[in-house]
Amino acid sequence: MSDTTKTQLDAELTRLAKRIEELVAILEHLRDENRALRARHESLAGERATLMHKNEQVRTRVEAMIGRLKTLEHGA
Repeated sequence: MSDTTKTQLDAELTRLAKRIEELVAILEHLRDENRALRARHESLAGERATLMHKNEQVRTRVEAMIGRLKTLEHGA
């Protein structure tokens, strides 16, 4: 193997090693971002469930008040 070929191979291996390191860094960043997004999704899903429950409670109370008002209206 000539020195030129060896130098080219060494340069190519160095370039590939650098690219692999870059890809590993990107992968780690994406994993962290994915983890954060999953946690945020769980939090928002819990918040949504809580708000839906409160909304249902309010709807029930309003319907009950409307019923009482109708009863008062018919009794008057």
